[in-house]
Amino acid sequence: MDRQRLEKALESEFGGTEAERRAVARAARDLSDSGRPSRDRGHALTVPGVIDHLGDAPDGSSLVERWNWWLGALDAAYGGYDYFTVRFVEGDEEAGLRR
Repeated sequence: MDRQRLEKALESEFGGTEAERRAVARAARDLSDSGRPSRDRGHALTVPGVIDHLGDAPDGSSLVERWNWWLGALDAAYGGYDYFTVRFVEGDEEAGLRR
């Protein structure tokens, strides 16, 4: 999982603040490094895959809400994904706490 490539794709598709994109990309990298997607879903996490899944989130959702929405679906299906949700966005007073 290329974090910089994901951050650019997130900006292009969903906007959000730099801190939000950084937090989501970090969580995605941690999730990828954990190996869970490969074990549970049979394939590794990819930038296009993340963008596609986040695009399925309810309209009007922030970037962090989209990420947490998808992780909630994975947690319901497989368990253990709550650990990878974004609970706060460090250093982003504009974004504040977003779920």
